[in-house]
Amino acid sequence: MKFTAVIVEDEPLARKTLRDLTADVTWLEMIGEASDGLAAVELINTHKPDLVFLDIHMPELSGLDVLKRLLHEPAVVFTTTYDQHAIAAFELAAVDYLLKPFGRQRFEQALDRAREVLERRQEKPALGDVRETLGTSTLERLLIRDGGRIMPVVVREIERLEAEGDYVGVRVGGKTHLVNLPLGNFEQRLDATRFVRVHRSHLVNMDFVDAIEPYDNAQLLVRMKDGTKIIASRSASKRLRELSL
Repeated sequence: MKFTAVIVEDEPLARKTLRDLTADVTWLEMIGEASDGLAAVELINTHKPDLVFLDIHMPELSGLDVLKRLLHEPAVVFTTTYDQHAIAAFELAAVDYLLKPFGRQRFEQALDRAREVLERRQEKPALGDVRETLGTSTLERLLIRDGGRIMPVVVREIERLEAEGDYVGVRVGGKTHLVNLPLGNFEQRLDATRFVRVHRSHLVNMDFVDAIEPYDNAQLLVRMKDGTKIIASRSASKRLRELSL
């Protein structure tokens, strides 16, 4: 199975690097390049590639703005020298996020992830398109910062999320990662059959709930498998009781 791709990058050397790295990839056909955001929109909407290697910081339009103007729905691998854009990449559910300068091994990891996504789309086209990246479909994977690296996380493995001031603590694998995004944004993007808002500050994955117990006449206590106890709000307690019927 062969897929098409384009490079969107304002630096000539960076475009050449991407061309060289993809030259021997037998399942990928490079069909075009753009050096600024406006040209990128026209290129992608006209040629409709399966995959876009997209720089974030560019003239005319940023890579994030390019995505918002697309009529076509490619998979996206972001490339940038600015790691502060990692949170934006997570929010847009990119296939991967390459921090320049990157080597062949790291690039091949991104290619493997891209191929997996593209092949899955052939089976289920609704998954992972630009409508998802713009926030209208359920997230299945996200990218979060873990120290000095960007780590992909499978959403179903997230245990719970807790609002902490301007951030949200994403609890996964026994660690909490802070993300600068409102809890409401997560609630809109996560599978409502799995993730339940039990309090204005808490969103829990029901797969990691050990028990739901009475707290008082109106509220319930949510006991997580890691021992965390959360007192559900009155409205959430009512919904939880309805779920148990």
